[in-house]
Amino acid sequence: MSGQTHTADTRVLNQRTLEKDHRRLAALLRPGVSVLDIGCGTGAITAGIARVAGRGVGIDRDSNLIAQARALHPAGNLSFVADDVFRFETDERFDIVNAARLLQWIDEPGAAVRRMAQLTTAGGMVVALDYNHAENRLEPQPREFARFYQAFLDWRAAHGWDNRMGDYLPQLFEAAGLKDISSTVEDEVTATSLWPHVLETLGPQMVAEGALREDERLAALASFGLTDLRTQTLVLRAVTGIRSRG
Repeated sequence: MSGQTHTADTRVLNQRTLEKDHRRLAALLRPGVSVLDIGCGTGAITAGIARVAGRGVGIDRDSNLIAQARALHPAGNLSFVADDVFRFETDERFDIVNAARLLQWIDEPGAAVRRMAQLTTAGGMVVALDYNHAENRLEPQPREFARFYQAFLDWRAAHGWDNRMGDYLPQLFEAAGLKDISSTVEDEVTATSLWPHVLETLGPQMVAEGALREDERLAALASFGLTDLRTQTLVLRAVTGIRSRG
């Protein structure tokens, strides 16, 4: 994974649900299916997985998030491990291995997909959900935010993180040897609440790394109080692929 990391905003993570925030996976789950959820954060989606499928294992490299996941979701059919996709070792193989909004933060996403395939049972499914950040939209978009968002894209690119990951996923799945690959549109169109969180959490890191000035960050944050109604379109793709039985 990249030598640079980011800190996930628990306010965003805790509000997510399986049914609302990973619709493709929700439609695939059945009772008796075992699921490995990579990059599980505070476990909100993993808990939904376990309620439907009966068993969920979540892993995340952030031990603080894993501690919160264990405290928030103590059910016996759930387990959480502080680890990342490259180091995680287990003899178990899972019917579904999932990564939601994770591969966008990995500088070797192809290697991560290959590892996901290795952790899947023969005939099992790999699922990934991720953004095409280059196509995300905010309407109306203040000039102050436009400057921040371009800096955000440039900052991600400088770290080797793909700003079009959602559209690139099928190629990664094919390169990993997965079969029957399909991609579905999972765009989210909502009244905006995400970007102030991003400005408060990732913004200071971008300033510290010289990708953004502090006055630009503050101006973008202040711009959210100038318009009563905004709509954000987050461009998301859910991609599935089957591990060969051969």
